[in-house]
Amino acid sequence: MSDTAPGARIPGAPPKGLLVRIAYWFTRRKVGRVVVPVQLAALDPPVLQGVGAMELFQERARALPKALKTLAGIRAATLTGCPF
Repeated sequence: MSDTAPGARIPGAPPKGLLVRIAYWFTRRKVGRVVVPVQLAALDPPVLQGVGAMELFQERARALPKALKTLAGIRAATLTGCPF
Protein backbone atom coordinates (compact mmCIF):
# COMPACT_ATOMS: atom_id res chain seq x y z
CA MET A 1 0.00 0.00 0.00
CA SER A 2 1.41 3.39 -0.96
CA ASP A 3 1.40 6.42 1.30
CA THR A 4 -0.97 8.32 -0.95
CA ALA A 5 -3.90 6.59 -2.56
CA PRO A 6 -4.37 7.22 -6.29
CA GLY A 7 -6.57 10.24 -6.79
CA ALA A 8 -6.51 11.22 -3.10
CA ARG A 9 -5.18 14.59 -1.98
CA ILE A 10 -4.28 13.35 1.49
CA PRO A 11 -2.49 10.13 2.41
CA GLY A 12 -4.50 7.29 3.90
CA ALA A 13 -3.83 5.84 7.32
CA PRO A 14 -0.97 3.36 7.63
CA PRO A 15 -2.00 -0.12 8.83
CA LYS A 16 -1.21 0.62 12.49
CA GLY A 17 -3.43 -0.25 15.38
CA LEU A 18 -5.73 -3.21 15.81
CA LEU A 19 -8.90 -1.49 14.52
CA VAL A 20 -7.25 -0.28 11.31
CA ARG A 21 -5.60 -3.67 10.63
CA ILE A 22 -8.95 -5.44 11.11
CA ALA A 23 -10.74 -2.96 8.83
CA TYR A 24 -8.07 -3.35 6.15
CA TRP A 25 -8.25 -7.15 6.41
CA PHE A 26 -12.05 -7.17 6.03
CA THR A 27 -11.84 -4.74 3.11
CA ARG A 28 -9.22 -6.87 1.33
CA ARG A 29 -11.34 -9.95 1.94
CA LYS A 30 -14.51 -8.35 0.56
CA VAL A 31 -13.19 -6.10 -2.22
CA GLY A 32 -9.77 -7.54 -2.97
CA ARG A 33 -7.82 -4.41 -1.98
CA VAL A 34 -7.95 -1.58 0.53
CA VAL A 35 -10.06 1.13 -1.09
CA VAL A 36 -9.44 4.86 -0.65
CA PRO A 37 -12.58 5.61 1.42
CA VAL A 38 -11.51 3.05 4.03
CA GLN A 39 -7.98 4.46 4.10
CA LEU A 40 -9.32 7.95 4.68
CA ALA A 41 -11.87 6.86 7.30
CA ALA A 42 -9.03 5.07 9.11
CA LEU A 43 -7.40 8.42 9.82
CA ASP A 44 -9.99 8.93 12.59
CA PRO A 45 -10.89 5.73 14.54
CA PRO A 46 -14.42 6.87 15.59
CA VAL A 47 -15.23 7.62 11.94
CA LEU A 48 -13.86 4.22 10.93
CA GLN A 49 -16.05 2.55 13.58
CA GLY A 50 -19.11 4.46 12.36
CA VAL A 51 -18.51 3.58 8.72
CA GLY A 52 -17.90 -0.05 9.65
CA ALA A 53 -21.10 -0.22 11.69
CA MET A 54 -23.10 1.37 8.88
CA GLU A 55 -21.73 -1.13 6.34
CA LEU A 56 -22.45 -4.04 8.70
CA PHE A 57 -26.04 -2.99 9.34
CA GLN A 58 -26.67 -2.37 5.66
CA GLU A 59 -25.45 -5.88 4.83
CA ARG A 60 -27.60 -7.43 7.54
CA ALA A 61 -30.75 -5.51 6.63
CA ARG A 62 -33.43 -7.93 5.51
CA ALA A 63 -36.23 -5.57 4.52
CA LEU A 64 -35.22 -5.82 0.85
CA PRO A 65 -33.92 -8.67 -1.27
CA LYS A 66 -30.13 -8.69 -1.69
CA ALA A 67 -30.38 -8.11 -5.44
CA LEU A 68 -32.45 -4.96 -4.91
CA LYS A 69 -30.00 -3.64 -2.28
CA THR A 70 -27.13 -4.22 -4.70
CA LEU A 71 -28.99 -2.46 -7.52
CA ALA A 72 -29.79 0.50 -5.24
CA GLY A 73 -26.12 0.74 -4.22
CA ILE A 74 -24.99 0.74 -7.84
CA ARG A 75 -27.54 3.42 -8.72
CA ALA A 76 -26.48 5.61 -5.78
CA ALA A 77 -22.82 5.23 -6.76
CA THR A 78 -23.67 6.15 -10.35
CA LEU A 79 -25.56 9.27 -9.29
CA THR A 80 -22.76 10.48 -7.01
CA GLY A 81 -19.93 9.51 -9.36
CA CYS A 82 -18.43 7.10 -6.84
CA PRO A 83 -16.52 4.17 -8.40
CA PHE A 84 -17.25 1.92 -5.40
